[in-house]
Amino acid sequence: MIYLKDLISNSVLITALLGWFIAQALKIIFSYDKKLDFKRFVGSGGMPSSHSSFVTSLTLAVGFVSGFDSVEFAISAVLAFVVMYDAAGVRRSAGQQAALLNKIADSILHADFQRTEKKLKELLGHTPIEVFAGAVLGAIIAIIRHA
Repeated sequence: MIYLKDLISNSVLITALLGWFIAQALKIIFSYDKKLDFKRFVGSGGMPSSHSSFVTSLTLAVGFVSGFDSVEFAISAVLAFVVMYDAAGVRRSAGQQAALLNKIADSILHADFQRTEKKLKELLGHTPIEVFAGAVLGAIIAIIRHA
């Protein structure tokens, strides 16, 4: 049986969750345009990449706790690379395609998105800089908590 006290005392899990939380909070600040958009806290895409911060803080915390020569660190590192590659590659391309499809629907089909389907979500992935910034943030959080 899983107990809340066990989850709360898991320093690796807490470090990873902090990585995600802080990155999501920073998105609200970085996307500030005359008013705070709190929807950015749960949204994907943007600066910094919370996916990158999440997996980087997880990976380094695992390294500090289990050793950088452990199987757990290797598994976590591979996961981190896949997630960051996906964020900057596949999901970014999907967002660019969504933007193009929205333009086509709007200009050629004169789509009225108020009465029909919603526009496709365009902010899905990250630029390489956003991924890098998220990874640096995650590393800083893990180092502060575990080094």
